[in-house]
Amino acid sequence: MLENSYTQKRSQLQEYFDRTAVDAWAKLTSTAKVSGIRAKVRAGREEMRHVLLSYLPSDLTGQRILDAGCGTGVLAADLAKRGANVVAIDLSPTLVDLARERIGNDVGSGSIEFRSGDMLDPSLGEFDHVVCMDSMIHYHHLDIADAMAKLADRTRANIAFTFAPNNAALSTLLTIGSLFPRSDRSPFIQPISIDSLTRTFSKHDGLVDWAPVSTQKVQRAFYFSQAMRLSKKPSDQNKAQ
Repeated sequence: MLENSYTQKRSQLQEYFDRTAVDAWAKLTSTAKVSGIRAKVRAGREEMRHVLLSYLPSDLTGQRILDAGCGTGVLAADLAKRGANVVAIDLSPTLVDLARERIGNDVGSGSIEFRSGDMLDPSLGEFDHVVCMDSMIHYHHLDIADAMAKLADRTRANIAFTFAPNNAALSTLLTIGSLFPRSDRSPFIQPISIDSLTRTFSKHDGLVDWAPVSTQKVQRAFYFSQAMRLSKKPSDQNKAQ
């Protein structure tokens, strides 16, 4: 059932970002002038990007990183400039093409392989770290736990991701948004309490070796997002040392 839930939502998101909202998304993630509200959203995303970057080592030379839901590639470029070999994947082929065009060869000492498809595809291989910026905010907490477990199975150190925090302000904005014409709405954002998410993680068989170690909320007008870093627990051998 959860697999069907994830797959159905994934298809809706691909439709939205690849067709309905690609022009608006391209403008939002550029330096072009935007409305006051969108400027605050842009600032919020910029702040969140730096939060996720702070969760990872400043020197990523030779390390392999998955940027799951890479959008227009800004975070992937930051990681590559730290020396990482980045696999940047997004559901939207249109956004991936835009990312390739924008980033070009500006990747420092690292590299970026842009791909379109499902971030949970096991054929992507293994990684030292995974980042998922605002790519899980539309999913139920059980779906998020399943996704994190599938990523954890192929990740050595850290998974840094974001979710939509459950609070009164966000609930009000979502209510207002539901009044817009259907054609103007973005896919529904799923507010989640941090307590319910951490409880779900603690009970998930695929996450027994992982634990939340950092979390930080970013709130800017219409942008609400909370970062969390999951890290692999030290092995019993390391604990003994």
